[in-house]
Amino acid sequence: MGVRVTTAGNQPTQEVLRPVLADRYAENAGPQGRPRRGRAAAAYLLAGTALFVVYLRLSDTYAVNSDSANILLMGQDLLHGNLLLHGWYMSDVSFYPTELFQYALLESFLGLHAQTAHVAPAMTYTLVFLLAVMLARSGSSGRAALVRTLVAAGIMLAPQFGLGVFALDLSVGHIGTAVPLLLTWLLLDKAPRARWVPVLAAVLLAWVQVADSIVYIVGIGPLGLACAIRVARGVAKDDGPWRERLALRWYELSLFVAAAAAAGLAWAAVQIVQALGGYVMNDLPFYFTPWQDLGDNVQALWKVLEIFGANFDGVSGIWFALALLHLVSVVTVGWALVRVARKYSRVTLVNLVLAVAIVLNVVLYLLTNAADLAAHEVAVIVPFGAALAARVLVRPAGEQADRAGRFVASHARPAARGPGRRIRLAALVAKIAVLASYTAGLGYEISQPSAAPPPDTIVASWLAAHHLTYGLSGYWTSSSVTVDSGNHVQVRALRIANLAPDLWMSKPSWYNPRLHDANFILLDSQPGNFSLFEPRALIAKDFGASARTYRFGPFTVLVFDQNLLWHLPR
Repeated sequence: MGVRVTTAGNQPTQEVLRPVLADRYAENAGPQGRPRRGRAAAAYLLAGTALFVVYLRLSDTYAVNSDSANILLMGQDLLHGNLLLHGWYMSDVSFYPTELFQYALLESFLGLHAQTAHVAPAMTYTLVFLLAVMLARSGSSGRAALVRTLVAAGIMLAPQFGLGVFALDLSVGHIGTAVPLLLTWLLLDKAPRARWVPVLAAVLLAWVQVADSIVYIVGIGPLGLACAIRVARGVAKDDGPWRERLALRWYELSLFVAAAAAAGLAWAAVQIVQALGGYVMNDLPFYFTPWQDLGDNVQALWKVLEIFGANFDGVSGIWFALALLHLVSVVTVGWALVRVARKYSRVTLVNLVLAVAIVLNVVLYLLTNAADLAAHEVAVIVPFGAALAARVLVRPAGEQADRAGRFVASHARPAARGPGRRIRLAALVAKIAVLASYTAGLGYEISQPSAAPPPDTIVASWLAAHHLTYGLSGYWTSSSVTVDSGNHVQVRALRIANLAPDLWMSKPSWYNPRLHDANFILLDSQPGNFSLFEPRALIAKDFGASARTYRFGPFTVLVFDQNLLWHLPR
């Protein structure tokens, strides 16, 4: 049974709560609080080290492709002083002020190697894991904090082998966007209701918005919508003049303005970068799928299951069993969303933001042309869902003040007896069994052999040995070979449809015949979306017959006695 304190006369609710909040934030202060914080920091550091080793090994089970290779090339350009990446054409997402600088920093220590493209995402997922657990534990202690940790960690522990690993622990995708977003939600959850908080939140959201436009859907939009819901309900429910009712909601109003300001700041930052001659973004079409074609988007549901490790379609044996077990995670997050929807007026601001972000991301993924893209488009719902499930389904014991300005005193329930106690015990055993299965599944995943070295690695050495240092190929072969050779052999991407320069994560200067002499074309006969490049008819039409032809495994090297860059369609 709870006790709720509202207002005393005309005194605002937050004034009544100020001593309570002061006690809450003071509990970790002073000489006794410092050892507690030190132990917590040591625990996070130790866990982070172990998780990084595990996720690095897991990342090694999936091969690097040209997307990651191009990010490495951008990072190298940053290290050479091109701080605004002048001359670069990005994809539809820049990752500029976030993961690009992370890659550049790692390259300054590790060099331009394919392995760097495993180290960076392993670091990223480790940070996401730890921040999600921190957000899950926020506002709790003792047994509740432990259970919240296990819930959040269990949901995030084992990405599904294969494409799940690619979406969360290898690709430069939206999972990295979760790091600054989780930092923002931690700020809102832990900081006092002070005027500097919305300002800092606006800066953080603008920073990550410049890197990834999906923040409109999973960051700026959810924060603005959650604040609008709370303001509207508070004004409708409270008594007194409307100005006073709005004044009581100054914090939510400030955060609503902060969300709008973040969008404006991000837009201004991009305009400044472009005005200074910085990178250029590629635009992709984005549209809602016509009603009659929505059935084609059903396949995207499997991708949502995939990032939770629960896609059982097309797998068998132990992988099928692990996928079925991971459906528990999906149901847990789904139940948390239902709880938030039913009690939205009583949940904390951060819980409401997390729930809105998850729903918006999934809905837009299923109802738009994004459904044709990979699962990394909804990667952020994993840490968001893990934190939300732990916070909503595991209540902290004792007293707490929520963000709506209500003080709730909860009393411990008497120990259950008889059938109730047996049910609780059975539920506990089931939870432990599921978590143990997740851990065993992760162990089985990391025991799998590393991805075989791609043929690109061998062909890079072969090209260098034959003094072929600048050439052309398809997108998925080009930059992979370049990175595998340590940039000693440079292969640039052509569009397979017309052999024009492929300005996707590349630079127009690569195709300038006054700067470079490209004298070979690398063909790749490997089937699949990440390899095949054999436009022989177009090559004969545009460049004529080759002077020499070499075959090396799945590759064919066509060598010409001319600079092919002069003949590229513009």
